[in-house]
Amino acid sequence: MVGNPLQIPFIMENKLINILSTRPLSDILITNAAKENVVLDIKSFISVQKMIALESINKIKELSLQKANVVFTSMNGVEIVADIVTDLQIVPDWNIYCMGGTTLSLIKNIWPNNQIKGTGKNATALAEKIIADKVESIHFFCGNISRVELPTILRKENIQVNEWVVYETILTPSTIEKTYDGILFFSPSAVESFFSVNQSIGASVLFAIGSTTENTLKIFTSNTIVVGDYPEKEQLVNKAICYLHSNG
Repeated sequence: MVGNPLQIPFIMENKLINILSTRPLSDILITNAAKENVVLDIKSFISVQKMIALESINKIKELSLQKANVVFTSMNGVEIVADIVTDLQIVPDWNIYCMGGTTLSLIKNIWPNNQIKGTGKNATALAEKIIADKVESIHFFCGNISRVELPTILRKENIQVNEWVVYETILTPSTIEKTYDGILFFSPSAVESFFSVNQSIGASVLFAIGSTTENTLKIFTSNTIVVGDYPEKEQLVNKAICYLHSNG
């Protein structure tokens, strides 16, 4: 939900703010933002396609009948695995570790009776939770260019990590002509795609969904970067609006 307009300083209430989101947002977010004198433009810099080998499909089917420790760090992985499990008309009995925010909400909606053993704001925090639980092995459903932090940390602790690639992230770079007060980034891949064709962004404030995305932004720019409080796109939109109204 977009922040309460009453929290925005009175002297800024008539300033029109332009924000670019590098991934789709709901119509309700765009509409609510407009009520706060914010124009939210949408331009996706990555696309996601299902990419799952027969071996992975068979493994998911096998795991759906077992007690297993499974890890999700994105909505994409959740949706693709859920499609396969739902076709089997089986409710898996899993211990689930996942990112908080949107990914967690989706899992609770799809598998309300599964046990959420741990969540994390970022990959490092999630890995630390898995280590603290003394887990011996996990099944990690990820994309073809997923970040290596989580499996690297776990393997250093001698935890067996079984990685199953279930989707492909494709970069879709596009040049921007408009000057924005703020730009929202939701993944390192989107950052890389954006800056592959956009080197000059003026004084735009950059908003990152998490620390991994923040660190990728620092490779490409010295602009101000603000990190979301937890990995949820609605929260990042709200934070950007409040920040830009307060610091405009």
